[in-house]
Amino acid sequence: MKLKLATLAVAGMMAAAPAMADLVFPSLSYRTGPYAAGGIPFADGYADYFTMLNERDGGINGVMTSVPECETAYNTEKGVECYESLKDSGGLVYQPLSTGITYQLIPKTTADDIPMHTMGYGRTSAKNGAVFTHTFNYPANYWDGASAAISYLLKENGGDLSGKKIALVYHNSAYGKEPIRTLQELSKKHGFEFVEVPVDHPGQEQKSQWLQIRRDKPDYVIMYGWGVMNQVAVQEAANIRFPMENFIGIWWSGSENDVLAAGAAADGYKALTFHGVGSDFPVFDDIKTHVVDKGLAAGAGDQIGTVLYNRGLYAAMLAAEAAKNAMEIHGTKDITPAMMRDGMEALDITEEKMTELGLPGFGPTFKVSCENHGGNGLVGVTQWDAEAKEWTLISDFSETDAEVVGPLIEEDSAAYAAENNIEPGCN
Repeated sequence: MKLKLATLAVAGMMAAAPAMADLVFPSLSYRTGPYAAGGIPFADGYADYFTMLNERDGGINGVMTSVPECETAYNTEKGVECYESLKDSGGLVYQPLSTGITYQLIPKTTADDIPMHTMGYGRTSAKNGAVFTHTFNYPANYWDGASAAISYLLKENGGDLSGKKIALVYHNSAYGKEPIRTLQELSKKHGFEFVEVPVDHPGQEQKSQWLQIRRDKPDYVIMYGWGVMNQVAVQEAANIRFPMENFIGIWWSGSENDVLAAGAAADGYKALTFHGVGSDFPVFDDIKTHVVDKGLAAGAGDQIGTVLYNRGLYAAMLAAEAAKNAMEIHGTKDITPAMMRDGMEALDITEEKMTELGLPGFGPTFKVSCENHGGNGLVGVTQWDAEAKEWTLISDFSETDAEVVGPLIEEDSAAYAAENNIEPGCN
């Protein structure tokens, strides 16, 4: 009888104990404003992946997830306000999806002991984890992108770009200016002429820039654009009959939004990428079964498999895997943002893991460490097929030029450390 009463008492205590809180993954989204067309599919993919984990697996290791959204409209001030308003929610990692917001949040997240993932954007030198302890930009960064474009063009030209002219059409902001120094150094190394062509926000008017390109006759154009700037640039390039196969965008200039408006004229346009294209991966079957068919999709369900939806899903997957790492490292499912940071720093994405997750071949393999918060910097090239209305991966995920990019990261991160009285180091 005493055993029975004791058992009932324990059962009562367990029933009365509060359920473990959700794992919170805030989404600093922009479904409004001039860049909404890019923000919406990313936010949808990010949310849908966590919904799938909840519905299919009961969350992450049995703990449910939640994705509170805060609308930034791609505005830096609003982005900082969103971070401050969500900070006490227990958010494990922030993905600002804006270079301007990222720069403002680097010191804040560091002071608050909260990690931030700026996947393929933000401050490139944050790859140096010995200085930027709470910022991660794996699997590739803006300088990797600039290097990857040149590496691809070297292969297209038998390893020799001497005497060639390469123009950079860029969003006249911190984002667009990121690759300039890298391309300047690469031009010295490989002997090509480098031309800068800035485009002011939002980029709807580019007549003068493309008249300059027609006059200067560059052999290739690289673009670091975003939003309407991209589709205007593609159309203007078509108007001056610039060969699309010689026009390469960074990954933020390589979505369906950027090429569909130009119709057949966009055929052959190329863009860099650090993840796969299309929906021919097992994970999308699970998204359909557990999310879309149940009416739980974050959006209309019409963005699945598009470039930016895939990017949002990929970001969510990397966050979920880091959370699993954090649980294992600290021996608890009730992880804190500080624990999440440790999980991100121990991330090891292998092809075996990608296959287990239903994403075989979807992205490059990479490993994170204290010294390296940016991964291996492997980048691929995609090309637009206007008739099929789809992107095709036309290269492997290849290494970028560490001899050029590495010293630039070291120099810039050292300057940041000096300015902010940071003593670099890894435990």
